Amino acid sequence: MDNQRNFILAAVLSLAVVFFWQMLVISPRLEKERAAAEAQQALVKQEAAGNSVVTDTDTVTPGVPSQPNVEGNSQASVPGATAEATSVETAGRIEFNSDKLDGTINLKGARIDDLNLAQYRETIDPDSAEIKLLIPASNENAYFAEFGWSPNKDAGALPGPSTIWKQVGAGNLTPANPVILEYQNDKGLTFTRKIELDDNYMFTVSDTVRNTGAAAVSIKPYGRIARFGNPEVTGIYVLHEGLVGSIGDQGLDEYDYGDIEDEKQVTKEKADSGWLGITDKYWATALIPSGTFTAHYNYYSSGRPFYQSDFLSDAVSIAAGGETTVSNRLFAGAKKVDIIDAYRDDLNIPLFDKIIDWGWFYFITKPLFSVMNWVYLAVGNFGVAILIVTVLLKILFFPLANKSYASMANMKKVQPEMAAIKERHGDDRQAQQKAMMALYKEKKINPASGCWPVLIQIPVFFALYKVIYVTIEMRQAPFFGWIQDLSAPDPTSIFNLFGLLPFEVPLFLMIGVWPLLMGITMFIQMQMNPTPPDPTQQMIFKWMPVVFTFMLATFPAGLVIYWAWNNFLSILQQGTIMKRQGAKIELFDNLRSMFSKKKETS
Repeated sequence: MDNQRNFILAAVLSLAVVFFWQMLVISPRLEKERAAAEAQQALVKQEAAGNSVVTDTDTVTPGVPSQPNVEGNSQASVPGATAEATSVETAGRIEFNSDKLDGTINLKGARIDDLNLAQYRETIDPDSAEIKLLIPASNENAYFAEFGWSPNKDAGALPGPSTIWKQVGAGNLTPANPVILEYQNDKGLTFTRKIELDDNYMFTVSDTVRNTGAAAVSIKPYGRIARFGNPEVTGIYVLHEGLVGSIGDQGLDEYDYGDIEDEKQVTKEKADSGWLGITDKYWATALIPSGTFTAHYNYYSSGRPFYQSDFLSDAVSIAAGGETTVSNRLFAGAKKVDIIDAYRDDLNIPLFDKIIDWGWFYFITKPLFSVMNWVYLAVGNFGVAILIVTVLLKILFFPLANKSYASMANMKKVQPEMAAIKERHGDDRQAQQKAMMALYKEKKINPASGCWPVLIQIPVFFALYKVIYVTIEMRQAPFFGWIQDLSAPDPTSIFNLFGLLPFEVPLFLMIGVWPLLMGITMFIQMQMNPTPPDPTQQMIFKWMPVVFTFMLATFPAGLVIYWAWNNFLSILQQGTIMKRQGAKIELFDNLRSMFSKKKETS
């Protein structure tokens, strides 16, 4: 009994920590996310009006490899580059569009710096702005990708951030129509760049270099993704946002923005496969180099601070009169599971599926999502899929749960004998414990078995939380009625009578319908058991549903729906097993006792 009490106390203290963390940290961050979304919509409107918030006024330190490029318009952040004076963008743009993407490519630097996700909106309002992923360098929150060649004075001026490319032919970039760009330098090198876009989120950039000079040249291609400002992050420990990649067989790299600010630069060992980029909760950008390369994760703080993932490939030699072609890829889009998995398999990109943060329980989380997605494709509603998968999980764990509840039922049967042991041995705790253990052995009872249903649910609960929280498939996925986004908290609150009273409720008091149902079902489930003799346990059992109700109120609605439905199924299961075992269900007696005590105190 002491062990059981200690376990319950530890669980409740842990839940209390989570509760206060949720109320004091997560709730303010959710408010901040909401404000950031409004700011992003204002940014889109500002750009549509043609307003620029940054001018080319910052300076850079020349001649140092990977030195910061404060405006994104010089070559100073290119591996091995020197600073170069530039002017405001005047080169023109090429539009691109597909079912999933739209935007433009800047002919200055051939930079992909204006990209919207056509199938995703800022809010559930279908008329709200498209998600803007990449942003031109003139904006204070610039975010862009580019490919070029590291400067080499013997080879002349090489394509970089300031290079003005010319389009060969005409037309926009589409999955059916690649675009061709050209640049020729003063040393007889002609660069022909072919940019292709697939049906999803992958760009392929192929540079053919033709040498018409009198001598062979050796030059190094590079690629980089740069992000300026302070990116808005959810700041929740279960989700990685920041710099990410996998280089060769060195495993997965994850650097939070704060981590890379401390490190300044991380250089990986040279490899001949891999990817690297920057990830948000639902979107990401990633470079997929070809050949042998060295990868870097960087933070630059002089001038306008920014973060950068880049690679510098080994030099390629082009003989006089010869030519060579180098191809690299850029992923820029939504982290949709089937698309990401297809890129991993079809393009042979190791660990690319881990650009989605499946977490430590990858072996549970991803299969759980696969099952849920399969059910969703059959029923057409992710909320219904959650309910069905919960039933499947109940069936899967039924033998263990059945054994656990049967043991609990047997515990109820021996309650009178346990009470007699306590009375017989009085304050002799050691004798009590010995007699209890003998009773358990005689009746074949495991007193800790009641904890198993909770312990079983913990990894599954965490895996489901990850699935609902991190997968874009759950984003803005509707259920029924007022739940129009399973990845967001229940938007109703008992404190304004679920919207009947005309005032907004603070986020930490948003106790909606589904959190209340979850709390009620948890209360009923706990009251099906006998009242614990220990006053501390009585208090815990009394207040735990209340704590859980407040704690889960700010969690994604899909998770709360799962928890409430799981409690309901557990009530049915526990009641059936207890009835079959001949054990008394204490629910109504406990409720009568509770209300009678209230009358006495009043």
